[in-house]
Amino acid sequence: MYQSIRPGQVWRDTEGKRIQAHAGAIHYEDGTYYWYGENKEFTDGQTKTWTYGIRCYSSKDFYNWKDEGLIIEPNMENKKHPLHPTRHAERPHIIYNEKTKKYVCWIKEPEKAFCILVADGILGPYTMINENYKPMGKAAGDFDIAKDEKTGKVYIYFSCQRECTYIMELEEDYLSVKPKYKTLYEELHPPFIREGLAHLEVDGCHYLFSSGMTGYVPNPSQVAKADTPMGEYTEIGNPHVDDESCASFNSQISYVFKHPEKENFYVALADRWIPDYPMTKEKYEWFCRVIGSNYNRKKYKSTIKEKIELMKTPMMANVNTSISDYVWLPIEIENGMPKIRWQDEWKV
Repeated sequence: MYQSIRPGQVWRDTEGKRIQAHAGAIHYEDGTYYWYGENKEFTDGQTKTWTYGIRCYSSKDFYNWKDEGLIIEPNMENKKHPLHPTRHAERPHIIYNEKTKKYVCWIKEPEKAFCILVADGILGPYTMINENYKPMGKAAGDFDIAKDEKTGKVYIYFSCQRECTYIMELEEDYLSVKPKYKTLYEELHPPFIREGLAHLEVDGCHYLFSSGMTGYVPNPSQVAKADTPMGEYTEIGNPHVDDESCASFNSQISYVFKHPEKENFYVALADRWIPDYPMTKEKYEWFCRVIGSNYNRKKYKSTIKEKIELMKTPMMANVNTSISDYVWLPIEIENGMPKIRWQDEWKV
């Protein structure tokens, strides 16, 4: 039995197995937490398996999690189906629609689009509604979905590969977007273009957390702030305090959980995708130089040797994410700025 959160350490479920809910989120309902995410148990870097369905865990105390199984099964028959294990189904987000009484799940899928499913309960079964949805025809990347506490309207925040970040309002059934959008983080290139988006609303302020584009290798997070869900957003800095790794404490935030019943209960849920490849400030500067040289050779200088070394790093392919760990840390709001501090162990 766990009695605390221990960031970066192996986290096991109530049966003693590694928890497999990566790039995940938490839904809270009737005193129970439901933590769901990508099932990476077979993603060992040796096979083509990327995501083997969406797995969910339940907990009453936020520490000990019971495996509720795969709430969204992989499609084993059709290799072109977005939920086939070899496809890149990633970053599920589930939101409950009070009008339709449906749980709506959006998943980033490999064709730079979303697949959308619905269910009558958080644990499913889920029915596919749309296998390939591109909001306003835009290519979809990492994303978050959030409800505005003032109006009840729901918004999606998603990165568009190597272009910008889009903000759109969802239709009332949460199955599509309305024909209006705003953009931010325009005219950026890797590794600075933003992904790994996570939204938090506190006292009417909207915070958008994001990371740069370096694959599974972590990098510094940034926060943007606005007075309304769609912005205008202004960058206000890196939320990770005294981060010597220069890589968000060697993790990537996937979601920010705000407890609906407890005051000042904000937790950054992050993945440490590659525990055996710790990032450092020197490594990050090297990544920026080598990747940046592909887009601006005058500003970023790198050698052929450095580019070859970059190809050997565990950025995407052949990465064993079945042993990825979690870095959950509380968020404090100080003078309008979210702060995340490292703690070896902490309690709710």
